[in-house]
Amino acid sequence: MSNNTPFSALGLDQTLLQALAEASYQKPTTIQVKAIPMALTGRDLMASAQTGTGKTASFTLPVLQRLSQMRASQAIRALVLVPTRELAIQVLESFQTYGAHTSLKTTAVYGGVDVEKQLQILQAGADVLIATPGRLLDMLNRRHINLDGLRVLVLDEADRMLDLGFRDDIARIMSSLPSKRQNLLFSATFNKEIKQLAHDFMRHPVKVEVANPNSAANTVNQSFYPVDQADKPEILSYLIHGGRWPKALVFVRTKKAANKVADLLVEDGINAQAIHSDKNQYQRIRILEDFKDNYFDVLVATDVAARGLDIEQLPLVINYDLPKVPHDYVHRIGRTGRAGQKGRAISLVNPEEKKWLVTIGQMIKKSLIIEPLPYFEDGETRVADIQAPPQRRKKKTRPARKKRQDSI
Repeated sequence: MSNNTPFSALGLDQTLLQALAEASYQKPTTIQVKAIPMALTGRDLMASAQTGTGKTASFTLPVLQRLSQMRASQAIRALVLVPTRELAIQVLESFQTYGAHTSLKTTAVYGGVDVEKQLQILQAGADVLIATPGRLLDMLNRRHINLDGLRVLVLDEADRMLDLGFRDDIARIMSSLPSKRQNLLFSATFNKEIKQLAHDFMRHPVKVEVANPNSAANTVNQSFYPVDQADKPEILSYLIHGGRWPKALVFVRTKKAANKVADLLVEDGINAQAIHSDKNQYQRIRILEDFKDNYFDVLVATDVAARGLDIEQLPLVINYDLPKVPHDYVHRIGRTGRAGQKGRAISLVNPEEKKWLVTIGQMIKKSLIIEPLPYFEDGETRVADIQAPPQRRKKKTRPARKKRQDSI
């Protein structure tokens, strides 16, 4: 099967095809073409593809179809483990979208919100449970949840869960699950740790890989500019203003930096907000929804948003701070250039960060060259080796936006 394969050729039933059509999904991505038919067979599957290539639908659709074909049950029959709250919410939305014409119920549990409310929802019944490892393990330890009827286990963004130190939690969760089940492992990257994890709990899995899973999608144009750390705020503002970017996601290393950079952008007339783990869950959901709905232009984030942030037509990602972990670079810039669209990724590299640039290049098997900083004149982009940051611009006035009346 090729990229011209329609969804109808993958073995999906009519209820799922109808939901896909209503969501305006016209044809599957390469990973979906390869993974969905294999997952529908009930075999264990180990799949890897670049960030932004449609991995979520690659397990959501077959899980929904397999559960729909099983006898109705009050038990939780599918469990999806994810590393972050944001990804849990995104996966929940995918199940609800694709399962709109099924009778299956899906819910999610994660930290940062009232556990009692989540338990009340669970008591009403759920066919699919999406969970972060910590919250799920707490519920299992307190005997608030029973997974004896589980038929399908999905590990989504498995590499990120290992990066975040969830290996032991995953092992404890596995020990509470029935041995007879289908296992699906999805990851943006394959490494020795992921292969060992798969070996520990999967039974002769089919292995599916698309391109080089440790590289960024070729739809993303990457640039690296030399900048002294003290000059980064002015350079960031300059690039956003001069490039006339309507929307951008900026990654920083710390929560304090996220707040500071967002405040500086606001001073320069750029409508920006920060998101990080000090924000409560309601605030984080609201900020993400407002960003998606274009209520502000620049989101400044720590790596809490590197996974699970799915924004249609996000044109630009900026690494204000280069990540120390090469995999994080791939996940960050994977927020743009999604689903075949073109994207742009800019990294501001200070002298201390050049060593990390080398390790990133080694991982993605690409020579990453530091370029002269661009400058903008009369609406055109010209290249010059700017030695000093541009003068900070005066704050621009923008028309007030109508406040949202809905709640999340």
